[in-house]
Amino acid sequence: MELYLDTANVAEVERLVRILPVSGVTTNPSIIAAGGQSIWEVLPKLAQAIGPEGKLFAQVMKPDAQGMVEEAQRLVTHIPGIVVKIPVTSEGLVAIKQLKKMGITTLGTAVYSAAQGLLAAMAGAEYIAPYVNRVDAQGGDGIRMVEELQSLLEQHAPNSKILAASFKTPRQALDCLLAGCEAITLPLDVAQQFLAAPAVTAAIEKFEQDWRSAFGQDGL
Repeated sequence: MELYLDTANVAEVERLVRILPVSGVTTNPSIIAAGGQSIWEVLPKLAQAIGPEGKLFAQVMKPDAQGMVEEAQRLVTHIPGIVVKIPVTSEGLVAIKQLKKMGITTLGTAVYSAAQGLLAAMAGAEYIAPYVNRVDAQGGDGIRMVEELQSLLEQHAPNSKILAASFKTPRQALDCLLAGCEAITLPLDVAQQFLAAPAVTAAIEKFEQDWRSAFGQDGL
């Protein structure tokens, strides 16, 4: 299972890498823009924060296949080993096929249906990113879509894997993992909710109080 952080906040990545079993970082144009730093400035910092074993994902901006391929080449030249995110449009599928031939790893992003995700996988994308909460927000069933896509990949494109994205709650992420997803990417607030448990804090405080009452000290 691969756990990614969906952010461009270098300081938070550095902090959470110490705590969580993080596999890397995913970004997109909106995340980069919110951070206020140039993509060419922030990507090297993120790569350093996750270390040589981590994977970094960045997205192209051009709408046409040739532009996507050129941007992908520039990203890989700037950050060797980066996974290039390609929106799964008609032009995006053309770009994914070309990049596959060039040996550049891609992620098919902005996936709103199982059929769309399967096409990206068959075109050669190693990762497929279904937008779980966004599907829910449009009146669909994000988890059901992920379940269908997972089944399709297992049957028809076993070399590709889901990297589920767009979460508002830890429950959504857990449901994707239960559906068989091999990877998820979490925004910082959702990642931190996995450990935010007031009952756990209260239990630990009670242990400390009982220990001090009996032995008058904090440590063993």
